[in-house]
Amino acid sequence: MNQIYKLKNKKLKEIESTIFNLEKDIQTIVENNTEELFDIKLIKSEFSVGGYRIDSLCFDEESNSFVIVEYKKDKSYSVIDQGYSYLSTMLNNKSDFVLELIENSDLSIKKDQIDWSQSRIIFVSPSFSSYQKNSVNFKDVPFELWEISKFSHDLINFHQITSTSKESISNIGGNKKSVIGDVGKEIQVYDEETHFSRVSPHVKDLYLELKERMSSWEGIDYRVKKNYITVVNQNKNKVYLNLQKNRIKIHILRRIDYDGKVKDKKVIHNLKDPNKLFKIKKDSHKEIYEYFLKDDKDLDYLVLLLKQKYDS
Repeated sequence: MNQIYKLKNKKLKEIESTIFNLEKDIQTIVENNTEELFDIKLIKSEFSVGGYRIDSLCFDEESNSFVIVEYKKDKSYSVIDQGYSYLSTMLNNKSDFVLELIENSDLSIKKDQIDWSQSRIIFVSPSFSSYQKNSVNFKDVPFELWEISKFSHDLINFHQITSTSKESISNIGGNKKSVIGDVGKEIQVYDEETHFSRVSPHVKDLYLELKERMSSWEGIDYRVKKNYITVVNQNKNKVYLNLQKNRIKIHILRRIDYDGKVKDKKVIHNLKDPNKLFKIKKDSHKEIYEYFLKDDKDLDYLVLLLKQKYDS
């Protein structure tokens, strides 16, 4: 568990950690803050389907995909078994999930607009055992492990357990292989290599150069999605990178409204761009700043603009 300290008169004082009495306490915190924590919208708490009860059914509006969130206080359960069972149930009961989405949200979305390939599960627990961490230490499992810690003075800390493995879960044997293979036919975890396979060597080099220029930014992280890679700061998507065959499409969100009333929405970020590198593009539900990176001519100036958004 990460320890938190309070600085007073140049001295550190340890803030006392406390425990969660009930699993439900964790669930309440997360369900009241799904957008702040994970950029997803809560659709239904305690959703029953296919003989299972899902703790929190959520939806990722950016990728148009479902996210299941599960909460645990003990370490005796199998992350792999439960995770793949839930994903298999989702894929076998798609209509139930879509119906729940329509009935319990204001999103106007159709079944054929759902991207099932980006479905995932988030497990939240005060701690995970070494066995649980190792069981999902593959490059392509659609699971996220988050440890939650509670401290006095109403302080909460979230920490994601990340995988460093290059091994594929499809290589494991045993009786789990069948369900993993079935789920893997529809659900995919994307990585940078997926995007590199679609682009020219020049674009790959350009992306790696841009990434190198941003590497010193404090807390920088990346999320790799099916069609883009996002630059992340404090768990928030700041910049979107779409690697195309001969260029990189870069966009920054200006304002958004999924109900089609984007003009009525407040501007999220007003980019200060005196050289007018970016253009403003609009559609029915969002306004973005857009730029196509084709060479390194304006890279220094571009990085300054991206840092401006990153720090906002």
